[in-house]
Amino acid sequence: MRAARFIMGAIGVGLGLWGLWLMRDFTGQQVVSTGVWLAGGILVHDAVLAPVTVGLGVLASRLLPGHFRAATSVAFLLWATLTVVFLPVLSGQGGKPGNDSILNRPYLASWLVLTGVLAGAAIIAGLRRRARASGAAATAED
Repeated sequence: MRAARFIMGAIGVGLGLWGLWLMRDFTGQQVVSTGVWLAGGILVHDAVLAPVTVGLGVLASRLLPGHFRAATSVAFLLWATLTVVFLPVLSGQGGKPGNDSILNRPYLASWLVLTGVLAGAAIIAGLRRRARASGAAATAED
């Protein structure tokens, strides 16, 4: 395990150094913009994404039967992360008024389908887990 951590740490440091190397020609404004973007990502994660995800997980643990809790927690985590990735296109950022080829996809529909797929996967996983538990209980009674 120690070797795996070291390898993963070395890969992370290497990728960070490569990223810094790619920034060598940045102007001062680009460096500041990158720093603001990175700090903003941390703030959005810590102030919005993490509390909402934890809150949904706590709410689900109170409202849902035990078989559905783990799958729902995973679905919430994936949904929150993918929603953050979708936010720029859902808000229309990056579009140009005279260029119809940019942001010309049904991003809201895609996000809604993704949300439905995650919800469906969580329900199926919970039902399968419940079926396995009831099958194991039936076997134990025999």
